[in-house]
Amino acid sequence: QVQLVESGGGLVQPGGSLRLSCAASGFTFSKFAMNWYRQAPGKERELVATISSIPSMTNYADSVRGRFTISRDNAKNTVYLQMNILKPEDTAVYYCNSPQAARVGVFPQGYWGQGTQVTVSS
Repeated sequence: QVQLVESGGGLVQPGGSLRLSCAASGFTFSKFAMNWYRQAPGKERELVATISSIPSMTNYADSVRGRFTISRDNAKNTVYLQMNILKPEDTAVYYCNSPQAARVGVFPQGYWGQGTQVTVSS
């Protein structure tokens, strides 16, 4: 029953914006820190942003700091990634996950959702 379902990706021009959503179910979402990752073709999966449980402290990869904002709505069991001033190098499949939850056995070993494709191109 544990699921992470990413959505909101699409094709956008450089300088544009997208808002990604990750809907979580099957566990006590509010107790766990959540992360966004991305994986571009031929590249390893990269950590993009993190948000802790309450209080919601955040951190970002240097490449996205100042352009992306991670947030969460515990009432909706959802974590968001607001992506502004998008660049072609942001093109990737974006995933959410919680290493904290995985370490305590909430997720099956190696579990990832489907991800959502973000393509930044003119």
